[in-house]
Amino acid sequence: MPIAFALVAQNPASPRHVTQAEVDKITREAILIDTHDDVTSRTVDGYNIATPNKRGQTDLARMKGFLGAEFFAVYVDASYVEGNHSANRALQMIDTVRTDIVAAHPNDFVFATTADDIVRAHAQHKIAALEGIEGGHAIEDSLRLLRDYYALGVRYMTLTHFNTNNWADSQGDAENPKVKHHNGLTPFGKDVVREMNRLGMMVDISHTADATFYDAIATSTAPVIASHSSCRAVSSNTRNMTDAMIMALAKNGGTMQINFDCGYLSQRYDDDSKPLQKEMRAKYQEAMKIADPAAREAATEALMAESASKLPPATLADVVANINHAVKIGGIDHVGIGTDFDGVGCVPAELSSYDKFPALTRALLEKGYSAEDIKKIYGGNLLRVMSAVEQRAHDLKNEPAIESSVDKK
Repeated sequence: MPIAFALVAQNPASPRHVTQAEVDKITREAILIDTHDDVTSRTVDGYNIATPNKRGQTDLARMKGFLGAEFFAVYVDASYVEGNHSANRALQMIDTVRTDIVAAHPNDFVFATTADDIVRAHAQHKIAALEGIEGGHAIEDSLRLLRDYYALGVRYMTLTHFNTNNWADSQGDAENPKVKHHNGLTPFGKDVVREMNRLGMMVDISHTADATFYDAIATSTAPVIASHSSCRAVSSNTRNMTDAMIMALAKNGGTMQINFDCGYLSQRYDDDSKPLQKEMRAKYQEAMKIADPAAREAATEALMAESASKLPPATLADVVANINHAVKIGGIDHVGIGTDFDGVGCVPAELSSYDKFPALTRALLEKGYSAEDIKKIYGGNLLRVMSAVEQRAHDLKNEPAIESSVDKK
């Protein structure tokens, strides 16, 4: 663990002078990989990513020239569990990546499934488009469906969302006595992890309960990721990772991707937002029930404006603080970027889209990070993890597919 580096990065004698040429060079050379973006929840309803995104953070104009690869979220809301509609929704979300983003804009995006694909796309000055399932309930307790999703290009799966499923506990309902919990992963849940290893799909522990995290780390024989989580020592929100979890993830060889949600970045914001959370959550849930996409968008836009007017956002400095802490605890090789753009109600104004990343580059350089350090954080670490997961799948290629079923007793 590079403690000496971390201390220098956190407490430089004075911010060093950074030239625009240095910032521009890193912008050109780094492969910025964002492991979680929820704009797919809009494109599936007809939003054209090539037009200005007035409500959120993601559109083509602000991606081009700055973003190297995007893991578009195949987000399946917990409401789809009722009536077994999760797989249907997952397929729609997969299709919006392939059809509404990649196929609709072939000069700008290229579909990718491997680390090498990302590197090639960057050389071609295109954005690599990848898929990550958010919510393990999307597999409907079927390893066959998991394999189908892999065949369709999915390269990570978040084991839970805010809801506990039939085989993995979530952080989101840990205190709800009405929810049946498993104390982590069930035997079937561990088979899900093992089959993901065999396939070459990254195991994502963002949103999981702490016990689920540790079970996943103990079970996986490939590096694990936290696709969009920040540091609990900086903001105590339980969606974030404790220092012990960060160290365990680093020992596993994985990487944590810093989330830009204001509440996950800033203790002040998280504390100030708690009185509003219940009220706003209920309003958002009602807004999401609106059938007409335009009316639903207008309603959620109004709610975001209402929230922003009541709570000053987190800042660029808060992002740097989380990166610093993650580097201090886990090391420079185990930190990355998972913005959660278009999936959260508040992000720092100074980092409100991909074209603002030069400001983060400058701030990190001023803190003492080298160009190579920043390239690791922006994408190098994630490429290493992807390659390791791919290699593990190659090692397991002669192993038979796992066949097991969930115990719902």
